[in-house]
Amino acid sequence: MTLSFRGEFNQKVDGKGRMSIPADFRRVLESGDPRCPENPLPRMVVLYGPHLKNCLHAYTIDAMAEIEADIKKLPRGSNARKQAARMILGKSWETEVDKDGRIVLPKDRREQIGLSGEAVMVAMGEYFEIWNAQTYDTVEGAETDDFLADQPDDFDPLSLLDGGEA
Repeated sequence: MTLSFRGEFNQKVDGKGRMSIPADFRRVLESGDPRCPENPLPRMVVLYGPHLKNCLHAYTIDAMAEIEADIKKLPRGSNARKQAARMILGKSWETEVDKDGRIVLPKDRREQIGLSGEAVMVAMGEYFEIWNAQTYDTVEGAETDDFLADQPDDFDPLSLLDGGEA
C-alpha cells in the first residue's frame, strides 16, 4: 500500500534556503523511493513551472516515474507530449533530504514563490505543495471562502467523493 501525504505544516526557511521536511512527509518520500531503506536519505522531485504560479509541487520518485510513463504514452511529436514534457520534466529537479531531514530550495525557486522566513507545506495526497505562508493564507482562504459560499449550510466535503454520502 502506498502512503499518502496528509496534513499541513509550517516550517522556517533560513537564508540559505534550508527547510525541514516534516517527519510524516519524509516517511511517504521513503516509501516512494526505490533506493530506501538501503539508502536512508529519500529523494523527491520538485516541480516549479510557470503553470504552478504561487507554489511548488513535490512528488516521490515513484509518483514522478508514473507521471513520466504517462507522458511517454502520449503520441510522439504531439504538442501535448511536448508541452507536458517541457512543463513537467523540464521544470523539475530531483533533490535529496539530508541526514537532518532538510532540503535546500534554490534561490530562484524561492524567488518564484516569494518565499522567505516561513513556508507552509500542504498535503495533496500523491504530492505536497510548498508555499510562502502568507500567500497560502491569502490564496487558500479566498478559494475556500468562495467555494463554501456556493455550498449549502450543511455542506459535507465527503459529498464531493464518489458515492456522495458519508
